[in-house]
Amino acid sequence: MATYLNPGLTAFEEAVHSRIFVDKTEMMMHLNTVVRTKQKYVSVSRPRRFGKTMAADMICAYYDREADSRRLFEKCKLAGCAAVAMGDQLLQWDAYLGQFDVIRIVMTRFFKKQLSVQSALQKMQNAIIREIKKAYPEVDYADDEDLIQTLDDVYGDRDRQFVIVIDEWDAVFRVCPEDKPGQTEYLDFLRDLMKDNQHIALAYMTGILPIKKYGEHSALNMFTEYSMMAPRQLAPYTGFTEQEVETLCRRYAMDYGEVSNWYDGYIVSDQIPTNQREAYREGRYSGHKISIYSPLSVVEAMTTGVIRNYWNKTETYEALAEHIRMDFDGLKAAVALLMDGGRIRIDPSTYQNDMTTVHSRDDVFSLLVHLGYLGFDDETSEVFIPNKEILDEFKTSTKDKVWTEAFETFRASQELVKATWAKDAETVAALLEKAHDRAGNKTYNDETALSYAIQLAYYAAGKYYTVIPELDSGKGYADIAFLPSPRYPDIPALLIELKYNQTAETAMAQIKRRDYPERLAHYRGKLLLVGINYDRDAPNSDAGFKHHSCVIEEA
Repeated sequence: MATYLNPGLTAFEEAVHSRIFVDKTEMMMHLNTVVRTKQKYVSVSRPRRFGKTMAADMICAYYDREADSRRLFEKCKLAGCAAVAMGDQLLQWDAYLGQFDVIRIVMTRFFKKQLSVQSALQKMQNAIIREIKKAYPEVDYADDEDLIQTLDDVYGDRDRQFVIVIDEWDAVFRVCPEDKPGQTEYLDFLRDLMKDNQHIALAYMTGILPIKKYGEHSALNMFTEYSMMAPRQLAPYTGFTEQEVETLCRRYAMDYGEVSNWYDGYIVSDQIPTNQREAYREGRYSGHKISIYSPLSVVEAMTTGVIRNYWNKTETYEALAEHIRMDFDGLKAAVALLMDGGRIRIDPSTYQNDMTTVHSRDDVFSLLVHLGYLGFDDETSEVFIPNKEILDEFKTSTKDKVWTEAFETFRASQELVKATWAKDAETVAALLEKAHDRAGNKTYNDETALSYAIQLAYYAAGKYYTVIPELDSGKGYADIAFLPSPRYPDIPALLIELKYNQTAETAMAQIKRRDYPERLAHYRGKLLLVGINYDRDAPNSDAGFKHHSCVIEEA
């Protein structure tokens, strides 16, 4: 047994013999279906503490031709798996057990701040080549410093294929965040090491971040990605499942409900079975949705008997905190909404999968999903705080004075929503006046700016509503509609019409004249009509001076 070549089963054996071992060996059945196929490139990204290293240890123990691990896996769930049809053959659980040379690389061992990327790569290659040459001394090697050539030499001379397992594959992007040329060199190396090379039977990479997007250097496009946003067939192995946690709670006499509140909440999607896809399209199937728990926190709670926050901040979160303080696109208000139990729709497509290219609120939230600080619903593209443990982290992180104004603004927005529900037009007008003072006059120069400012004032409504600016009624466009989320079916829909330098009554008259409520007829009896006017020229010498007026009626 060596350090890098065929590292053996010791690490996985230690996990199996630990006080708490949750058996995830069935994952090997999926990996076996991609071995020696065009899908043999697997990239798994998960937060820290979600079992990435143990999975890598398991893969090494299974495929390592020197490990003699049958006795270990025969006692695990994998041995009970039914055979999988692959073409005209049946793939048994042990089809590739002990069939390959395994190379295990932990990238953090090589990438250090004091080393260039080039030096780190050469150091890594030298270490692995040294072990390969000891294992195969009779091979005629063409280049003592080129790992790719060395693997080709072994494959050509001995017909040996390799399983390459890379842990912390994204270390270079965290250790050398500003070294763009070095990062490109690293990606090129990985591509040349693995893509279209017959010496690879399986390539398995794991890290916190998905594969870096680098224009043409999205050069690892041969990899299938299994991430927190799209774990695909590996969804059940992303964390602990409900059934697994229920079993642990019974064994350790823990309150399952409380454990669930603290550590559950990550919703991931497995593949949809072929025979259920029509039912899924018709909204009759959701069995592919899996609720995932934070593994290390559950283990800590089981072993100590104490349910509390076991999350440990890392350098990755500290780097991200600076982006949050920059307040991209109203980021602080958005965080306040999430902490209040709301959900926010994001577009993750712009995120570049690194720690430095973060230019928008959606980029920040996408990164938070990959770090485990937010859950992600892939069907609605919404982010949310998954559980009490993570909420506790947000509360700790937002105690700084820079958050005071953001939370005060959000509390005022909550009051505005409640006053609207109560049909308290006078309070609504007063709260809009305060929001106006915070926003500044430049947000009220015309009706378009007024609409934007009113939406900001109603920010807290995002917890309960889908916001639709310019709702087409068939006879015109209502300025803003707030449609209740399915999670809050008992609250009223809101239809808001805005006027500029006119009257709130004029706004209400337009709502009725153009019959805007007809567009929302299915909300009849649970629909509030809100007319709002902003009077730019209201004299501030009046005792009752205010720019805003409001009327609210039921429909």
